[in-house]
Amino acid sequence: MVKVREKKPAVVAEQSMSKTPVKKKGPAPKTPKAIKGTTKHESDNNDEKIYFMALGGLEHIGQNMYIYKYKGKYLVVDCGMGFLEEEIGAGDVQYCDTTWLEKRKKDVVGFVITHGHEDHIGALKFIWPKFRKPIYCTRFPAEILRQTFRGVEMDFDEKRDIVEFDHNGATLDLAPFTVETFHVTHSVPEAQMLIIKTPAGKILHTGDWTFNDDIPIEAPTDFARLREIGSDPKLLACMSDSTNASRQTKQTTETQVRETLTEIMKNAPGRVLVTGYSRSLARMKMFSEAARAAGRVAAIKERSNPNPVPYVGLPEFREMGIKFGYLNRDDVYLHSDIKDLPAEKQAIFLTGSQGEKFAMLTRLCHGQVKELKLQPTDTVVFSAIIIPGREQDVSYLYNKLARMGVKTHTIFDTDNLHASGHAGRPEYERFYDMVHPQVSVPMHGDYINEMLNGKMAMERGGAKHMMVVHNGEMIALADGAEPYVAETIETSYVVMEGETERSANDQVYKNRKKIASNGAVFVTLPVDKRGFLKGVPEVSSAGIFETDTTGFMKRQIQIEITKAINNLTKSERKDRDNLVRAVQVASNKVVRASLGADKKPQYSVHFVQK
Repeated sequence: MVKVREKKPAVVAEQSMSKTPVKKKGPAPKTPKAIKGTTKHESDNNDEKIYFMALGGLEHIGQNMYIYKYKGKYLVVDCGMGFLEEEIGAGDVQYCDTTWLEKRKKDVVGFVITHGHEDHIGALKFIWPKFRKPIYCTRFPAEILRQTFRGVEMDFDEKRDIVEFDHNGATLDLAPFTVETFHVTHSVPEAQMLIIKTPAGKILHTGDWTFNDDIPIEAPTDFARLREIGSDPKLLACMSDSTNASRQTKQTTETQVRETLTEIMKNAPGRVLVTGYSRSLARMKMFSEAARAAGRVAAIKERSNPNPVPYVGLPEFREMGIKFGYLNRDDVYLHSDIKDLPAEKQAIFLTGSQGEKFAMLTRLCHGQVKELKLQPTDTVVFSAIIIPGREQDVSYLYNKLARMGVKTHTIFDTDNLHASGHAGRPEYERFYDMVHPQVSVPMHGDYINEMLNGKMAMERGGAKHMMVVHNGEMIALADGAEPYVAETIETSYVVMEGETERSANDQVYKNRKKIASNGAVFVTLPVDKRGFLKGVPEVSSAGIFETDTTGFMKRQIQIEITKAINNLTKSERKDRDNLVRAVQVASNKVVRASLGADKKPQYSVHFVQK
């Protein structure tokens, strides 16, 4: 079942003042109310405020989709997928419900993408067709989107619908917004911070970032531009990634990861298999340099199926890295090119660091890859953190590899195996020494990390106000003014299951959750047209009495149903809803007596007319 987060009051913090403010005479100011539908500020051309809201990305990881509004026009920043919750019971991907924004699509000026991770661009293939507005991004995410959209056979013009801008920095005219971009380091190439400008003020939108000053494949963060915008007294607000705000240690660099991998490869007796994020071209480069330093040949494990698939994966990212100059073609070969080398000469990069069902490492653990079999002399290195929600799947891999006798290295037992793409406290301190917004709006992180981010913005960056809000709460911002929540809209998400979109409140998911926790009882009633029973009700179940070898519970349910229906009057039994209620009451009487008063099975009643 899809869960919708319970709304809590937004946290609004302000720096304490040394003096108690003097109360002025006159009527008390009116408290802004949550308004549904079209509100005054959406059509008032004299409104000089800029508004910010998230459809997804606040108080959780993933599903990033942020909205800026000025003069009745809407700018969308990022459009990402979320991480499916196990309680849903099915589904392929999850993304924001854009129903509210679709009603205003004529006023959407476009999508601006900060970087090429799935939680920032992955939902475009589902959401973009509903808007058909230009997508502004650098060449790396642009190439991902082109290949993705081709795979789903979308009516899409690559030249018209994607507008590429320079990854070193650009200025975009999306009237009434002007968006300036500049480079920041992250775990994927070409990540951008945004400066969103309107006559109402400037806003710094960080996207995902860290200060990893040692990524050899690209330039470091543009600190000069960051200091310049950060010191501008007219910097109205800073919307900053909060993912790792609680991390206290200094950032590990990619070159430190390279040195760690080199030592592991030198000491390993056989093949070394490294699993990490497929889009991290810097990690792939460090892997290749480590292999060369250890006297090995680096390769990626290509797909077992040679036929093209509508999916952008590790082989495609290798090609993109070569195309854009982040990799040389001889840095990383294909496994098929090096498979005949001695084991101690092989280093193989593959997918599966999160235990994904169809990823290469998972398939290797299941023995499903005929051309590559794990051996006790192999060493497997997990060069990645565990994404929240994937703990059980990754734990399975750890234990499976241990039972197979394969040596592993993880972030829990080996230092400097992974360089995070998200800032921790040391990086935030540097950031807020440079950036001094009037208002801090922490985003993209769980609640405690958002709070820590906002607190540092106030204590270190001098922010006067902090707004820790929920998805759907629209913040009104104006120069020198106190921010407030001007409007609250209902937000939710959509789960794509095959070719079917299901909303968060879909009854199918509610039923699945109920069946999973309480079981189900299936009853077939043989009745005539007047509603009289013409035989014994057929009863079966899922999760209720399969192990009842004596058939006692099944027989008791049949007896109670028969009694309940026979006790109905002639007029009552003509309405089949009454028959269904009688079945439920009679069945509950037996089930709860046997399994407990809290057991509430799902009931399905079918009729066979005799």
